[in-house]
Amino acid sequence: MESRKEKILKAIVEKFIQTASPIGSKLIYEEYDLDVSPATIRNEMAVLEKEGYIVQPHTSAGRVPTSHAYRLFVDQLKYNLKLMNKAKEDIKLIRKQHYLNKAKERLYEMVTILADVTQNVSFSTLPDNKQLFYMGISNVLRQPEFQADPNGATQVVEVLETQFSDLLSQIEVTEEPSFYIGEENIIPEIQSCSLLVQKYNYKGFRGIMGILGATRMNYAYNMAALKSAIDLLN
Repeated sequence: MESRKEKILKAIVEKFIQTASPIGSKLIYEEYDLDVSPATIRNEMAVLEKEGYIVQPHTSAGRVPTSHAYRLFVDQLKYNLKLMNKAKEDIKLIRKQHYLNKAKERLYEMVTILADVTQNVSFSTLPDNKQLFYMGISNVLRQPEFQADPNGATQVVEVLETQFSDLLSQIEVTEEPSFYIGEENIIPEIQSCSLLVQKYNYKGFRGIMGILGATRMNYAYNMAALKSAIDLLN
């Protein structure tokens, strides 16, 4: 095949792969620097069509590659360092997102289980954006002290929905469980509660997991449950 026809066919194949739309001579002329006139491109496309490399679908003015064109295109492929690097970066990005989604699934699962076993609110920050999610509000609402003080229960829920992420950024959280009991909490609305927090590290994704409940919570069990949950997460 002559070089000019080869360049035109290559342009048609590449553009069709990108757009999935029939390719006309005008588009090839405008987007590819082939140093030939539109009439020349049309003539070469007519020859390519006769040779079975491109076809005209229906009444479209454009042409699409045939399997013969793809075979010629593939047989002439060489490893392209730029494309290799791009493919590697794309794979790394998708792999990171895949791991992130898996991390979120594991965290949702573990927080749900932790809320069930402690019968308190369990929470965790998400590793990609530090947003907070929590489970077990109904556990708090069933506690006698909050049933006797609905306004206090409402304040706890409001803090979880609005201020809790800010609170976590202001307190010391380590690799070991830490308690903030009653008045030790810096947000007045949750000073009827105790807070238990610990850092987690799941396959390189880091954040905070913890438990929030009434000050009469079972401290020993909750500490063991939180530490076990983070150990199992890993």
